[in-house]
Amino acid sequence: MAAVTAHDLPHARLRVLELEPGEAYAHEAGGCEWIVLPLRGAAHVHCTPGGPGGGAGAAPAAAFTLHGRSSVFAAVSDFAYLPRDSRSRITAPRGGRFALAGAVCERTLPPRYGPARDVPVELRGAGGCSRQVNNFAAADAFACDRLIAVEVLTPGGNWSSYPPHKHDEHHPGRESRLEEVYYYEIAPRGDTAGYGYQRVTPSPAGKTDVLTEVRTGDAVLIPDGWHGPSIAAPGHDMYYLNVMAGPDPDRAWLIRDHPDHAWIRDTWPGLAVDPRLPFPRAEDETR
Repeated sequence: MAAVTAHDLPHARLRVLELEPGEAYAHEAGGCEWIVLPLRGAAHVHCTPGGPGGGAGAAPAAAFTLHGRSSVFAAVSDFAYLPRDSRSRITAPRGGRFALAGAVCERTLPPRYGPARDVPVELRGAGGCSRQVNNFAAADAFACDRLIAVEVLTPGGNWSSYPPHKHDEHHPGRESRLEEVYYYEIAPRGDTAGYGYQRVTPSPAGKTDVLTEVRTGDAVLIPDGWHGPSIAAPGHDMYYLNVMAGPDPDRAWLIRDHPDHAWIRDTWPGLAVDPRLPFPRAEDETR
């Protein structure tokens, strides 16, 4: 039976699937929209929209082949979008690990395939704050009702998700209300497993206060608060998947930097981006 780990907030949802070769997982979307994102391996996805038996006006069934990747550090991946009230079957011929990023939503959109070649890749920050963002389901990159999801890759030793920022209050045009789930994978070095750290501090809108060590397979749930930094231990590159959703009618990623640390952005124009970016790098396929 498929191993499934759930990491849920009221609006943002995450499932992480571990599938053995040939194993399948039956997924019920319920009142959420979902994206199937390969973390390791390839998959076939068959989606029947409209709930049991389809339904009047439901989109036709759709089938997608996800080519995936050998690891999150090796390539940008393709993905599949599954609408609310749909039923899907995910099969991994050779096994693998797959993320299902979800959000409570209202509209029913058609199932769709997202090619890897269309994913915008951004290098953000500079110097020791350099990181790479794969904007596969950013608000301006792929149409969803409420879901926003991106991947962030941080070279070992760097600080990511920095300066600390928040998105837990509704201020039109300035800040949106978004819960967030961070899911991590850390690159080993030889036989040594890697690790990193995540910090969340309380904001005026909430009480979340977290300082935790993170390793591959860990998740941190952030209903509110200033979040950052995400720190990658030297020698161990860090990956995290950000899944965001909230109650605001507009799907937008509007953030407010922590006033004590926002100044760091002013130093970036004079610094080079970390030369270890972008991923993949030559050594990634040898890990």
